[in-house]
Amino acid sequence: MKLTNGFDISASALTAQRFRMDVISSNIANSDSTRARMVNGKWVPYQRKLVTIEPKQSNFAESLQNAMAGQAGGAGEGVRVTRIIEDTSPFKQVYNPTHPDADENGFVMLPNVDVLKEMVDMISATRSYEANVTALNATKAMVGKALEIGR
Repeated sequence: MKLTNGFDISASALTAQRFRMDVISSNIANSDSTRARMVNGKWVPYQRKLVTIEPKQSNFAESLQNAMAGQAGGAGEGVRVTRIIEDTSPFKQVYNPTHPDADENGFVMLPNVDVLKEMVDMISATRSYEANVTALNATKAMVGKALEIGR
């Protein structure tokens, strides 16, 4: 196990949570975008995006086996963003005949972004980020104390 393994794990989590916050911010910013992209000559509203985060190590059994063999990666390797997926929930349909994007019946298709959900996700990502900063600072303090032993 490397001395900096704790730093690497926390750094990967900080990067993943920061990316998650960026995607959530994009969702909130586009919560009223009725013209995000054109499909078959017709404008389609913005579609909510979600981040998928997975561990870098494939499974617990592999981690345990590596740790028992004394190989690198036995203590875990952190997380990574594997992909961004689009939420497949239906778009909101609102009656507003004066809107420029209203159909012939007066309905407007709005993005499937719920700002309240996005704020809850943002709070969750922020708390995860803060927890990883705390873990990083604890690792830094432990390494500092370990280096003081030799004095």
